Order: sequence, then structure tokens, then C-alpha cells
Amino acid sequence: MIVVRNAVIEDAERILEIYDYYVKNTAITFEYITPSLDEFKERMEKTMQRYPYLVILRDGYIEGYAYAGVFIGRAAYDWSCEMTVYLDHNVQKCGMGRILYETLEEMLHDMGILNLYACIGYPENEDEYLTTNSADFHAHLGFVKVGEFHKCGYKFNRWYNMIWMEKIVGEHKAELSPIRSCFSFEKFCCNH
Repeated sequence: MIVVRNAVIEDAERILEIYDYYVKNTAITFEYITPSLDEFKERMEKTMQRYPYLVILRDGYIEGYAYAGVFIGRAAYDWSCEMTVYLDHNVQKCGMGRILYETLEEMLHDMGILNLYACIGYPENEDEYLTTNSADFHAHLGFVKVGEFHKCGYKFNRWYNMIWMEKIVGEHKAELSPIRSCFSFEKFCCNH
């Protein structure tokens, strides 16, 4: 059984375990060193103050996570946010990333978010550390490439590009209501 629920701080150790693989073995994240558990918990708490932070479980075991974050950090950008998703590297391409992202997208839309963004490491030539899989995943979910920075990330003695992808999920009116708080996830609790 697949279940999506809000992450809690007690999930941090397993979430960090998932992330650690990507830090050490890929250029999907440009971090070099896996954060400590305490630092990771602080990151989660900061995110949870404003945005949803979700985990996906298969048969009760966390297999991935997704969250939204501030886009740029100025008031005029409040109706935009950046999305992030990571799955255990052994469970990719089985639909869980899509389930997480679609659930997160619906929650963000209900908060009043209009623009979704993803910052993605992108190779000039695919290699053992980075492929176009993340960009392909986002494109499949309706994101479009809106920008590319060349040779801006250096990891594993190689230069990588970075792209921004965007998905518009709401109507851009002249007058908007302020963004609503991240509300109870119960409306979105889902079993698959």
C-alpha cells in the first residue's frame, strides 16, 4: 500500500538517508557534504513553517519525500515557489515521484501559489553522475524549461549546467489574495 502524509521531524533520519545517496553519488544535488541530522532537521522545520513537506510510504516504509520552498525570497514572489522531490534510489520510475508531486502541487494551488519552479542539475553530456531524468520527469508533469545556466556547478571534477523549469497552476489576476497558510493535509491524505 502507498500512502502520502505530512513529514514530521521524526522522519528526518530516513529522509536524510535518502538524500545522502544523492549527495555522495550524483550531481543531482550540488551539495558536496551531507548535512548533519541536526542541520537537516532545522531545514525541515524552516520549510514546514510555511510550506508542505511530504513523505511517501510503501507498506509503512518511507521511500521518498517532496517539499516546497521559497522562490527568491522577496514579497513579490510570494505566489511562486520552488519544488523538490527525492526518492530512494532503488524505487525510481515506479510512479511514487508523480504521486508526491501531484499531491504537493494540489496543496500549493490551494494555498494560492500560482507558479511552480524546479532548479535542476543538467548535463551537457549524460554521465554516471547526472542524466536528464529529472528534467524529463518534470516535463512529463507539465513543467517547461525557462532558463539555463552553463557550467555553473562543479562536482566530481566536472562542470554541470543548471536549468530552471516552470509550471503555471493558477490564474494571474491584477488583484490577488495573500498566500494562505499550509493547511491540514487530511484533505489530501491518499492511499494508492
